[in-house]
Amino acid sequence: MTTLTLISKPDCHLCDVAREIVEAVVAELPEDSVEVEDKSILDDAALYELWWEKIPVVLIDGAVHGHWRVSPDRLRAALQEASARA
Repeated sequence: MTTLTLISKPDCHLCDVAREIVEAVVAELPEDSVEVEDKSILDDAALYELWWEKIPVVLIDGAVHGHWRVSPDRLRAALQEASARA
């Protein structure tokens, strides 16, 4: 199973848009092929230190996929590639 981690914070417009894109793309993929974790920089000092100026950040299996703006096509391709490796 592939793990997608969305690092964000409350009341962040770009984070809300990224979350919508993640949800839409994951919904297109086979059920239970991607586990989505949503982490807030406000709940974790280490995440805040690393990512406060780059949120939203998307990690796929712990590796940085991207930050700020999420492309549905690029995310879909990366998740399909990650699933094929699993």
